[in-house]
Amino acid sequence: MTDTILNLNIIDGASIHAVVALSIALVIFLLARRPTRKWVLVALTGILSGALIALITVLLTINVWDIFNVGLSTTSVLVIVFTFAAIGLALVSVWRARWWRRTIAGIAIVVFAVTGVLGVNASIGLLTTLGALIDISTAQPLALPATSPMLPTPTTPAASGPIPVSAPLYETWSPPADMPAAGSLGSLSIPNANSGFVARPALAYLPPAALVPNAPRLPVVIQLMGSPGSPDLTATAAILNGMAAKNGGLAPIVINPDQLGDPSKDPLCLDVTSDKAETYIMKDVVPYVRSHFNVLDDPKDWSFVGFSNGGECATYFAAKYPETFGNVVDISGDQYPAYGDDGAVRKYFGGNKATYESTWPVNIMAKKAYPDTFAVFTAGSDDSEIKTGVQTVFNAAVKASWKSSYTEIPNAGHDGPALQLGLQTGYGALYPRLGLSPPTG
Repeated sequence: MTDTILNLNIIDGASIHAVVALSIALVIFLLARRPTRKWVLVALTGILSGALIALITVLLTINVWDIFNVGLSTTSVLVIVFTFAAIGLALVSVWRARWWRRTIAGIAIVVFAVTGVLGVNASIGLLTTLGALIDISTAQPLALPATSPMLPTPTTPAASGPIPVSAPLYETWSPPADMPAAGSLGSLSIPNANSGFVARPALAYLPPAALVPNAPRLPVVIQLMGSPGSPDLTATAAILNGMAAKNGGLAPIVINPDQLGDPSKDPLCLDVTSDKAETYIMKDVVPYVRSHFNVLDDPKDWSFVGFSNGGECATYFAAKYPETFGNVVDISGDQYPAYGDDGAVRKYFGGNKATYESTWPVNIMAKKAYPDTFAVFTAGSDDSEIKTGVQTVFNAAVKASWKSSYTEIPNAGHDGPALQLGLQTGYGALYPRLGLSPPTG
């Protein structure tokens, strides 16, 4: 029962429609009083005051203080304005009202606030369930397949002789008849013996081809979400299940560890705080994946994918550790760690600006050689500030000889559409690179 509630769709499901309908009914009820001149003036004062407070709040938090480091869409702003206006109406509705009307007005304030939170979340489109919104995961522990890791990739004889082991998977793999139609998604508890980093449970996706006896060794993806946020592979699993269905069940194994530890924190994917997030990824997560999953070992078969804060982390790890990660997908990523935090140098680097800037992906790229790094960069067309940063990193990647592409997602901000289409673009480009499908073009 609890999981059913936590898994409620709060983007476009019946639950959010019901909350919106309740809010509209409460607004009608609050307005339904004898339309005297005084009441009309009081109601208008409450509505307009609420709307004005909303606009001032948005102006200060987004345009002046830039608390969230990203802008809000017009839809999000309208939801905030309507929410504050409705709350303003509820507050003034207690004027010369009977006790039962005051009680309903108090309930309405709570309903309006909840509707506003859900409405803004729906307009952004990143947190799809109630559990994701309140940071409670309903993922069940992943059942690892009963196969030993690091097995050789099976080959299929051809008319002219055996295909070499180095041939791409789409040529060597023949799916068995009893292969599952979809992959498996579950949680993992990755030990932190080397870093001590206290992470929330990771998530992992195993494609259909990984769920059969004598499964092939597969490419692996480390994927990170943004800050604030938590591990989430819902969209990724849906995309890869669709792609696997067209490619004999083949898809990469995807691991989504927690790089934050807490949705209110941001260790920057570095070791500059007591939370050793970089060590956690490189010395805890990577060895765990190698020892617990049947994955290929070449850097060309290892990818780092990330959105927002996770996109910057993805580019950072690919830039610093090309011997581990040969591919990167940066979806609306920040240009550098602690993006938008003017106190980052003082807070994290003891005031040493040079040390801080040495962690920027563009500066790491300028000092290293990259024999074979493949990169995909995407950004929403309406996400102006982030888009500029992504383009800057893309240009640096091209200069560093990364095989890079940049795709602008039309009519998208820093939101669900940017993530969804960014994942589709990124994984679509990775498939032939990873040997999961024939080359395109």
